[in-house]
Amino acid sequence: MTEPATHAAPSERTRVRRIPTNAHYDTATLHAIIDDAYLCHIAFADDKGSHCIPTACWREGDHLYIHGSNGSRMLKRLTESEICVTITHLDGLVMARSAFNHSMNYRSAMIYGRFEVVADEGERRRTMEAFMEKLVPGRQADIRPGSDKEYAATTIMRIALDEAACKVRAGGPEDDEDDMSWPVWAGVLPFARMQMKPITDPVCTHAAPAYVIGWQKW
Repeated sequence: MTEPATHAAPSERTRVRRIPTNAHYDTATLHAIIDDAYLCHIAFADDKGSHCIPTACWREGDHLYIHGSNGSRMLKRLTESEICVTITHLDGLVMARSAFNHSMNYRSAMIYGRFEVVADEGERRRTMEAFMEKLVPGRQADIRPGSDKEYAATTIMRIALDEAACKVRAGGPEDDEDDMSWPVWAGVLPFARMQMKPITDPVCTHAAPAYVIGWQKW
């Protein structure tokens, strides 16, 4: 079952028009979707056309962060014009009784705006450490920190989360009354991201730390 949209759209371009009852504009839903993601997709245009590129992301406060090489075509363009960032989690395939009532359960977010470069060196190093901790909590303390040369070759950017919209679908099939007697199974085929057994580098001689041992949760 769908529920009314939470809060109001922050702008006209973020207002969900297709199935608006699935829309969510509240900060808690947006943060939860971002925090459950390792990748986002960034859409932008340049003199060669339109592009949509996947990249690693993380959130701190009311900003979404990305990083990349100083020579990245995408990063060079992101401060020049408005862009759109998307994140999607697939939670299940919804099997209805008729072909055109099949659906998917999902959580998605779209963020509009313009990226800014993180210039302060202290913040650059702190937020990259936060990114490592987002990937695997406890890892930052074990690894070699980034060198001055590596940081000098890296651009770190962030975008504010104040113009964003989420869309969420959950629950079972919504069939037409005339199709309810059709003789076929109906329901949901769930999806879940699974953390698999760690694979040790063949030349690694060090014992796995607790955060590696505890990686596989199923």
